[in-house]
Formats: sequence, structure tokens, C-alpha cells
Amino acid sequence: MKKLSLLLFLVISTAKAQTIRFEGVIQDNTKAPLEMANIMAMNQATKAMDAYAITNDKGKFVLNLKTNATYTIKLSYLGMQNKEITVTTQTQNITQNITMESGGIELDGVEIVREMPVSIKGDTIVYNADSFKTGTERKLEDVLKKLPGVEVNADGEVEVEGKKVTKLMVEGKDFFDGDTKLGVKNIPADAIDKVQVLRNFNENSILKGVENNQDNVAMNIKLKSGKKNFWFGDVTAAGGFQPETKFDRYNINPKLFYYSPKYSVNIITNFNNIGELPLTIQDYFKFTGGFRNMMSKGGSSFNVSSNDLGISLLRNNRAKEIETDFGATNFSYNPSKSWTISGFGILSSSITDLETVSSTNFLDPTSTEVASTENRAEIAHQKSNLGLFKLSSSYKPNANFQFDYDILAKFSKQDENNSLLRETIDEDNNSTTEDIFTAKKQDPVTVNQNLSFYYTAAEKHIFAFESQHLYQDENPFYNANLQSDPFTSVLPPSNILGYDTAQNRTDLSQNRFVKTNKLDSKLDYYFMLTPKSNINVTLGNTYSNQSFNSSMYQVLDNGNVNNLDNTTNTNNVTYRFNDAFLGVHYKVLTGKFTFTPGVSFHTYALNNEQLGTSYKQNFTRILPDFLALYQIKKAETLTYNFSFTNNFTDINRQAEGFVLNNYSSLSSGNRTLENAVQQSHSLRYFKYNMFNFENISAAVSYNRTVDAIKTRAFFDNVNQVSSPFNSEFADETLSFFGSYGRSFFKYYKASLNVNLNWSKFNNIQIDRATFQDILITNESFTQTYNLRASTNFKNLPNIELGYSYTINDYPNDTFFTDRPTVKLDYFFLKSFSFVSEYEFYHYYNEDKSVENEYDFLSASLIYQKTKDSKWEYKISATNLLNTTSLNDDNFSQFSTRTSQYRVQPRYVMLSLKYNL
Repeated sequence: MKKLSLLLFLVISTAKAQTIRFEGVIQDNTKAPLEMANIMAMNQATKAMDAYAITNDKGKFVLNLKTNATYTIKLSYLGMQNKEITVTTQTQNITQNITMESGGIELDGVEIVREMPVSIKGDTIVYNADSFKTGTERKLEDVLKKLPGVEVNADGEVEVEGKKVTKLMVEGKDFFDGDTKLGVKNIPADAIDKVQVLRNFNENSILKGVENNQDNVAMNIKLKSGKKNFWFGDVTAAGGFQPETKFDRYNINPKLFYYSPKYSVNIITNFNNIGELPLTIQDYFKFTGGFRNMMSKGGSSFNVSSNDLGISLLRNNRAKEIETDFGATNFSYNPSKSWTISGFGILSSSITDLETVSSTNFLDPTSTEVASTENRAEIAHQKSNLGLFKLSSSYKPNANFQFDYDILAKFSKQDENNSLLRETIDEDNNSTTEDIFTAKKQDPVTVNQNLSFYYTAAEKHIFAFESQHLYQDENPFYNANLQSDPFTSVLPPSNILGYDTAQNRTDLSQNRFVKTNKLDSKLDYYFMLTPKSNINVTLGNTYSNQSFNSSMYQVLDNGNVNNLDNTTNTNNVTYRFNDAFLGVHYKVLTGKFTFTPGVSFHTYALNNEQLGTSYKQNFTRILPDFLALYQIKKAETLTYNFSFTNNFTDINRQAEGFVLNNYSSLSSGNRTLENAVQQSHSLRYFKYNMFNFENISAAVSYNRTVDAIKTRAFFDNVNQVSSPFNSEFADETLSFFGSYGRSFFKYYKASLNVNLNWSKFNNIQIDRATFQDILITNESFTQTYNLRASTNFKNLPNIELGYSYTINDYPNDTFFTDRPTVKLDYFFLKSFSFVSEYEFYHYYNEDKSVENEYDFLSASLIYQKTKDSKWEYKISATNLLNTTSLNDDNFSQFSTRTSQYRVQPRYVMLSLKYNL
């Protein structure tokens, strides 16, 4: 790494030595500086653009130009006459102020702007993609990573200026609503003309001036002219082998796109057994389809939880074996100028094998010492079939009215079979070993519908009605087959479930059926007091009706079924929740400040029916909130948010019959649970400077929760029985995020990110000796530091250096991860692209009793005769060093877990791609 850093330093030093600085101030004829004026230098000898800049708030610009060259300097600014001057460089820096004259034609200004690598018009940043491409880019993701101020993480999430992009469009048409991953991983790089970043974005122009949209960012991809009104895309077929085995690896990946002014169609498919996952299980559960949290302004939080059975989730695409079949289509159609119909369908099927070795230390309630340990060697086999379908309609006949309807349906069928060997070690260091088999099945259905009206009745009167209905039907099944009797303990009664212990094996199963109907509705009225102030009155209601049914049974050695139908083992629960509220907010802009104080008045009605009785709660609350925004400069803000929120649990934690969470965890609910009250404060600073693409963002947030719903647990060795309760002690979290990034000398980009998270949680653990409740207060502190530097040359190899350092400080141990990375990409001989990535991990704990080192190396070589050639040939290899496993750790309130999981071996692939 030191050698690579030195190489990067020498390259930068050499580049600096061959250039001079041409700097100054661009001003109008009154000597007032022009902020965000465009300036670029065209080399008269090569006809190439050697440098460009956008002026800062003082009108200053800096261009790094070659020595002993003659340049045409072109300037543009909307409302000003375009200007050109000639500059001849020698070996000394040049300082020159430039005056522009008023009276320019806007269209001429736009024509000049189109040649600029980066330009700004209002809230829109426009990147000219070709200005940043080096020839090795294949997908939108590769282009975005090279744009100043833009970041793409491993999950395909895009951030601009430190804010997450919540909507991706192509030619103004939605691309798989609510998800950027499918776009950044599949849209061909050679089809991209411009990348438009839309800041302060609001899908509804009627509400754009009255709501606070400063954190909303969308992205629109403009296509090259040759890609419009024609099908484009590519078809890839690849075969490969694991060097130690036979030729049995494949990847078939056709992608087709069509865009015209009236309609668009996108088709993405992928069939492979090399670990490529276009849509993971995590993606499926978080895929919102563009649906918003419309009640976030109300002050109440009632989130419907998912009964996902704890099905093992993948670490990115690194598992022992993954086979995937994936197909998706997205369309948009305009029957008329005022009506848009759009939608998508996604089907995914995957078969996955996971192999994990883990060690879990359970903490002593009276100290931070280890009370018991569970060591596991586990093999899991998963089958997942996922389906998502959405249909949307938006009707906007004029600027004063809009009507939207959306329906999103999610279906899945998931199975997982596990076999594991478990060793348990108790506090007296006695060891027991057994084999355990488990099975999990579920095929949940979720349907989400949204209906919205927006109407401007008059210049000062705006109405908005939004309604969202959620239907969710879940049926998780769980089976555990053990050698031991997991829930027979010294805690009375000794056999909690009442199953037959006179069996060679304990075979327990549970069925659960959970249905949810939830309706959120609200009516907003905005009265414009002045052009810079308004009053917002909100009348809203949340209604939820849930049912929860569960039953357990035991299969005896002879095959007979022992129904565990005691009332403590079954659930037949109905839970109704209603929140009617009235909210009032006042928004005012005064100078550089925006203030939005607000308050909401709530009336709650809760009814829990189980065990033949009803338990009701009726009460009222007043919940304040406040937002203050200080617009320091056009691209520099300081924002403070404060709110009180009532957090309610759903039916899953209110059902008092036992629920079999897993083979060693049993829980029961608490029907008398009350809501928690969370007080939240956040302060965010943001600065973006187009002058040098400096990007600074920092945020600190503090949450304090009283009456939090926590866990009361009893541990018998590693087996636990738990129930929820409202804690009289406050939980607290404090987090900080800081990011600094900028570009240097046109070709260099660097960034530093810091994440700090501290938390304090309170739970109760029952002491085994005295059966007394012991308050457990645990604090954890997680730190992550990321440093990255990269180059973006047109004709030289490009290198990206990264370093990540993570510290996980838990109550009984501290874990560290060092992770340096290197990426090299090079486009050479006008036909070849070489890309290679290297990651090194050093994972260890404080006393080095846990320590592991592993690394990953991948490389690919692509041949495409010319830029416009239809055929492309590629040889690639993943995990060249044949690393076998990775490490991970996590902390719960009662235990600390470290794990090591097997990953896919080395593959070599030969690919053939045809570009349409």
C-alpha cells in the first residue's frame, strides 16, 4: 500500500509540474461577481477541452492549463452575452479578471453549457457523462462513481452531496420506482449522454413551494440521440469453470431498453450460478416501489413488523453457492399529455447454500463476564421465489390538479433447511454437544395501494388528500428437531411448553398466521399568508386491524402428533389501533432562515382481544415538532430538526401465548404494553462548492426514548425465555456522520467518511439463583473510518486507493477490522479494457484471541475492436486467491456473536456480449 500511495503522489506531482494556474474573477459590468458562471479552456492546437471550472460565490475561477500552449477561453452565464478570449501560456501562473456584458440570449448560453462537463441551472446539476468516461465503463454505476460529489455503495444506493437519491428516472420516466440498484447495475454506460441531479425534488409540483424538500434528491438519465426511438442494450452469454473442478459455471444476461416520447420499455434478465444477485432478499423486503411514509409529519409511528422467521440473509453475494434466475420489466406509457401509466414486474428465483461457523457468548447479568457459550457449525440450504408487481397512474390535466393511484403487490415463497452441530459450555465449563435440524417455510403476500389528490383552489389555497392501504398476510412455519430438551429449566414450571420429554429427540413445530389491514388517510390544507409563509392544517387518521393465530405441536418418536394446545402455547388475538389527529404547522422564510414550528393533537384508541377478554386503552397526546433551516449560501446549509414521536408496537409483541423464535429462544407477548415516547434532535451541516467540487456534510443526532419496549429474559445455559415490558429507564443513542470530498487538478478525487454510533439500552435478565430481576444496561460504541483517493485520466492507467477501519466496542469485547483496497482500470490500444480489484481484511479482537486475515482479488480483460463495435469479448476471474471464508460480528443486549462464513471459490469466466 505504501508503494501504491507513493506512485499516486508521484503521478500527481508530475501532473502539477506540467501545468500552470490561470485564475481570476468573472464579474458583470458593475464589478459584481458572477457565481456559478461556466468557463472552459479549448486547446487551439489539439481542439480538446483541457480544463473547465464553475465560479464560486465570489466569482473566482481556477484553470490548470498546459505550459507553452494557446487557448480559447469560453465563458457563459445565463442572462449574459457569451464571451471568448485568447490566452497563451508560458511557465508562469496567470491572473486575469474577466467582465461579461448583460443581454445574452438564454438559448446560446444553454448551447455552451452543453459542452461543459458540469453545469448548474437552478436546483439541477448536469454532468456531461463523456467528459468523465475513460473507456472502461460498462454500466451506469461505473460512470456515477467518477462524477464529483456522487457516491455509489455496494448495495447500489446512490448519494449526491451526501444525500440519498430516492428516485431514478430515464428520459424523465420512472425506472423501477423506489430503487436505484437495478438502474445503476444494468443501464449501459455507452447509452448515457447526461446525468441530471434534481435537488429539492418533489414529484408533485403543486406542493413544491410549500413543503420542505431540502433532503429530497432525484436523478434523471438523458440518453444519447442514437438511443432514442430505437431498441438498445446488450446480450451477454458466459461460461466458466472452477480450476479445481469441471466446466460448470454460466451467466446469461440479456438486457433491452426502448425510449420514445410516448412510451418506454425496459427488460432485464439474468440466469447464473456465479453469485450475481440482481435482487437479494434484503432488497425484496425494503423495496417500497416508491411508496412514501406519508404519516411521518403526524408524530405517531405504527410500523407493521415482518414475520421473516430470521431466514439467513446473504452477505452481499458471498455465500458458498448461489444459483439465480431473474427477470424484470418496467414500462411507461402516455395515452395523452396529461395522463401517464407506468409499472413494473419482477420475478426472482434463487437457490443458496450457506456454511457458517460461529461462537456466541452470553453475558452474566451481574458482570461483563461470559456466563455461557454456544459454538455452532451450520449448513443452510435456501430456496427463494420472489415476485413484485406495480401499476401506477398519474393524471395531471393542468397545473392546478393532479390525481395519482398506485398498487404494489409482493409475493414470495421461501424455504430454508438447516443442519448444525452445537456445543454449549455453561458457567462451570461443562460442555455438551448435539446435532440440530431446523426447517423454515413461508409464503407471505403484501398489497399496498395509494390514492392521492392535489388541488390548487386559488392562488392562496392548496388542498392535498392522500390515502394508503396495506394488506399483509403471513404464514411462517418453523420446525426444530433437537437431541436435548431446550425449555425444561429450573424456572417454574420446569417444563414450560408441556411437551413429552420421554423421547429420543425433541421435535417441535409451530404455525403462525398474521393478517394486517392498515389504512392511513390525511387531508392537508395550505393557506399562503405571503409569498414566503404559509399555514398547513392536517387532518389525519391511522386505522389498523390485525389478527394473530398460532399453535404448536410435537412429533413423537413413533410419528404420532402431540398437540401442545394449552392456552399458554396458542394464540388467537385481534388487535385494533386507531389514531385520529389534527396537526398545525407554520412555515416562514425570513432572510436566510426557514422556520417550521408545528404541533399535532392525537386521540388514540387501542383494543386487544385474546383469552376471552378485551384490554382497551384510550388517551390523548400533544406532540410538538420544529425545523429550522439556515441557508448560509446557495449550496451551504445548516438544518436543525426536533420532534416528539409516540412509537407503538403491533400485534406481534402483544400476543401472550408462547412463540417459538428458534430452537433455543421462546417468547411471549404482553397485552398491556404502552407506547414509547421518543425525543429526537438532529443537526446537519452541508456545503457543496462547484468551484473545486468540495463536498462537506456532517450530521449529529440524539434520540432519547422513555417507556421503551424492552426484553425481560431468563437464560438456562444458552436457552432463553423472554417477554417484552415498558422500561422505566431511558434508552439513548448518539450518532455522528461526517464526510469530506473534493476533486484536485481535474483528474483526482479524494474523500474521507467517518461514522460514530453510541447507544445505551436497558433490559432485564432474571438471575438463575434468586429469580430476581436484574437491570442490564449495555453500552456499545461503533466507529468506522473510510478514506479513498482516485484518478480519472483519459489515456493513463487509473488507480483507486481505499482504506477502511472499523471498531466495534461491545460490553465484553472489542473487534477491529482493517480493510485496505486497490482498484486499477486501464483503457489501452483503443480496444482493450483491464479492470482489477483487490481487498485485504485483517479481523481481530482486543486480546487477539480471535484473529484472521483474508483477501480477495478479481480481474477482467475486455476486447472491443472499436467504440461502436457490436461484439465484445471478456475473460474474467473472481476470488483469484481462492479465499474460503469471511468474518463477521454483532452484538445483542444479552450476547456477543462472532462468525465465519464460507464464500464462493475461484471462478474463471469467458464472456461474449452483443451490443444492440
